[in-house]
Amino acid sequence: MDDSLLPHDQDHVLIIEDDQRLAELTRDYLEANGFRVTLEADGARGVERILSLQPDLVILDLMLPGEDGLSICRRVRDDYPGPILMLTARTDDMDQVLGLEMGADDYVAKPVQPRVLLARMRALLRRAEIGEGSGETRLTFDTLEIDNATREAWLAGERIELTSAEFDLLWLLASNAGRVLTREEIFSQLRGIKYDGQDRSIDVRVSRIRPKIGDDPNQPHRIKTVRSKGYLFVRDG
Repeated sequence: MDDSLLPHDQDHVLIIEDDQRLAELTRDYLEANGFRVTLEADGARGVERILSLQPDLVILDLMLPGEDGLSICRRVRDDYPGPILMLTARTDDMDQVLGLEMGADDYVAKPVQPRVLLARMRALLRRAEIGEGSGETRLTFDTLEIDNATREAWLAGERIELTSAEFDLLWLLASNAGRVLTREEIFSQLRGIKYDGQDRSIDVRVSRIRPKIGDDPNQPHRIKTVRSKGYLFVRDG
């Protein structure tokens, strides 16, 4: 079906997956749960499809013909602001870390459990809502400014390039400045799931955020690691 003929009152999900049966089963399940879905099987067309369609969310397989998911994610990240959910065939920690470093917002290991996938998707789509209507929407710390209404941040007047997931974590930490947030709290707030004690996604994002906000990765003064607890966003530089 021509995408221009699809109804526009539903969240639009683009699934880039070369396993036709899996893609179609996932599409049917998501459509039954109120989404409109577009399928793409060729990794070589992945970048163009994401940038032209600008869907509300992308489900991106790691292993694809034409171009792999990591490369696609890296290439679109600066021009696609929506969430990217990576599908990994392996539970290899390195695959997950690489995906996050390329800009993926979350990942699900195959075989995909439909209800788990749906819960992760809804959590990603809710992220843009975090903090809306809760009062303060702009925070300032010395030369660092963070605006939750526009979902943008600036350092010394220069706009900081942040992925959707990085902004969400930065806002969560900054809006709780002066208080240690445990990994359990962060996972609950951002992903809607319990921390399993092994997932490194939060640590990877913190390591990516620090240099972007002018923090020294080796001796951070803004986002401090509190051993055996979590992270502390310091109010003053």
